[in-house]
Amino acid sequence: MTAPLYNATILRLAASIPHHDRLPAPMATVEKRSPICGSRVTVDVSVDADGRIETLGMLVRACALGQASASLFGAEAIGKSPADLAAARDALTAWLAGARDTPPDWPGLDIFTPALPYSARHPSIRLAFEAAAEAAEQAAKANAQ
Repeated sequence: MTAPLYNATILRLAASIPHHDRLPAPMATVEKRSPICGSRVTVDVSVDADGRIETLGMLVRACALGQASASLFGAEAIGKSPADLAAARDALTAWLAGARDTPPDWPGLDIFTPALPYSARHPSIRLAFEAAAEAAEQAAKANAQ
């Protein structure tokens, strides 16, 4: 028997998103939207001299899966480099698409295993990772100039 798509862990994470306030002066901001369900995640970042995320702010207007994913992302994002975030985004995308057998090396993402057969849910799960990877890259480039 498979686990339910929406379970107590997903709902708990959805209700406890860290870094849920926008930054007043971010170095970069990226918004991503799922065309399928309309979920939206806006990510603000500032990076340190090495290009690693120093401060993070998120506005999450998404379904419970998108909120839970943003929660897992936010819990581990501080200190990550643009390359770390791009690798996590790409691994998540590959796993959801069935191109890899194991969840990405990011704490907690295995909770989305019940969502694997529901491709319409995948864009919402990817939003925070996609927006953050792009924002961190923009901020690191701006910081290097």
